[in-house]
Amino acid sequence: MIEVQDASKRRGGRLLWHGLSFRVEPGEVLALRGPSGSGKSTLLDCIGHLDTLDAGRIILDGRTAGGNARRARHIRRDLLGYLFQDFGLVPDLSVTANIELALPGPRHRVGTAPSVTAALRSVGLDRRGPDRAHELSGGEQQRVALARLLVKQPRIVLADEPTSALDDTNAEVVLTHLEALAAAGAAIVVATHSDAVSGWADRSLTLTTAD
Repeated sequence: MIEVQDASKRRGGRLLWHGLSFRVEPGEVLALRGPSGSGKSTLLDCIGHLDTLDAGRIILDGRTAGGNARRARHIRRDLLGYLFQDFGLVPDLSVTANIELALPGPRHRVGTAPSVTAALRSVGLDRRGPDRAHELSGGEQQRVALARLLVKQPRIVLADEPTSALDDTNAEVVLTHLEALAAAGAAIVVATHSDAVSGWADRSLTLTTAD
């Protein structure tokens, strides 16, 4: 479960949002909408404990870092999975090694995790395991990031424009696997400009800048 309580954040001296509160329950998909500059990616970073709020609290599965960097690292390790716009892969590591970096302890998973080989097969990249991440196209790198989610089976998934680099077929693959993670009990937040992705989500939250 994700709970955002009375959150406020400034970026570059500009107030993005103030007094923002919402919940995302296990098994629910929330789409974050809003114009460029409304702070969708910043909010994802704050939920994911990669950035901090100016005011308010974020509680993930009953845990909060409270500004403590060590607790934040443990929360990221134990609970979170990401689909970044820049994919978040280590360029010089193999595809297989990139996925293995995400392997958690089994008690933190929402479902039964596939093997690395099975995860790559499910995203259509079963022959690319030995290749370096930088040798793949943008769309292929996004699918590697998706396979990394599948082997981690995180309780909370944060996705920033997860289909923007993909054609319609591969976008459907991403949404199908995210849907399966939600069905297993993950709480999912997706920042998107896509009407199709927003319509696929259970509900939407539109951000407008406070200034």
